[in-house]
Amino acid sequence: MITRLFLLFAVIPVIEVYLLIKVGRVVGALPTVALLLTISMAGAWLVRHQGFHILRRIQDELAVGRLPAADLVDGVLVLVGGILLLVPGFFTDFIGLFFLVPPTRAVLKRFLGLWLQARLSRGTTVVVRRF
Repeated sequence: MITRLFLLFAVIPVIEVYLLIKVGRVVGALPTVALLLTISMAGAWLVRHQGFHILRRIQDELAVGRLPAADLVDGVLVLVGGILLLVPGFFTDFIGLFFLVPPTRAVLKRFLGLWLQARLSRGTTVVVRRF
């Protein structure tokens, strides 16, 4: 857990600053800022579009009496992608867009399902039900 937090708070910002400096040297400071803003606006539009689409699918599933588990996972992935797009930088923007685009999100859902299945089969994940 400590290693993951170290990666999150130390390594990723270093990667972000490195990429910002590299891109800034190639295209200049103002185009770099404009590119970051453009990516963020496009990502916000994509989050909104995908979010409403997923919400509509969840409502349709609930209307026919089915649990929308896959759509809920899609919703969480879109939320994570949106949060990553809020963080300024090219690395987190790339990862955030990976969470937002439906074909790459499907790949991510498959790996997430396999990871969860492996954890459940090993008994390392505890499921708690509260009433």
